[in-house]
Amino acid sequence: MTTENVAAQAEILKLARVLGTTPERLSYLERVDAAELQTFREQVTDTLFDANLAALERMAMASKLVPSPILAKIAEKVFGPLLCARIAGLVDVSRGVDVAKRLRTPFLADVAAELDPRRASAIIARIPLDTVVAVAGELVRREDWITVGRFVGHLPDPTVRRALAVIGDDALIRIAFVLDDKSRIDHVLGLLPEARFRGLLQVAAADEDLWAPVLDLLTHLSQKRVEQWSHLLGELPPELRARVEETLR
Repeated sequence: MTTENVAAQAEILKLARVLGTTPERLSYLERVDAAELQTFREQVTDTLFDANLAALERMAMASKLVPSPILAKIAEKVFGPLLCARIAGLVDVSRGVDVAKRLRTPFLADVAAELDPRRASAIIARIPLDTVVAVAGELVRREDWITVGRFVGHLPDPTVRRALAVIGDDALIRIAFVLDDKSRIDHVLGLLPEARFRGLLQVAAADEDLWAPVLDLLTHLSQKRVEQWSHLLGELPPELRARVEETLR
């Protein structure tokens, strides 16, 4: 399987989530360029989020009249995660952060799964570190790699570093595979100690299902990072090592 096919598969997984269908039903798109699939996915997301925009804007304006503690209760009991996700990008940043801090972790994880991070990036970046780590842990528990992957590019390094501590090696590989901004892979892995990267390779070596995601991950490493960790490749089983060397060639 070529790296182009792998990249397209990752985009199909994310597109299926947006459309509320299974990746298998979209398998005919595997030969479409991954960048074009990403553009299409973002267009679909924009269409969904812009539907009923005027009504959502009125709701966001009305929410200014309600104290944050009460609004948080209304969000959980009345609005629900989907509506909260639609409104999040329309409210004042400080107000959005204040309400988010008052929501229960499972509900925040539900909202995160419905949210378009591009529209609420300022709020996401200011949510307290402990809250983000707790939500990341909940999403990992749910094996919701796609949602975690959509948020990585919107979080500051100290938050990412803390979140990595609650994300296991196999989970990190799966998250990197569906990361929205693949240019962040090299930077994020640079936050890891060498021992942790060795762990990623060992996990991939032990599970053939992870070979494609880890090969995709390696294609996004900088030359500097490849040289830094090249000595670790000698520890891989011969078959996987050969595939890694072919990928990096």
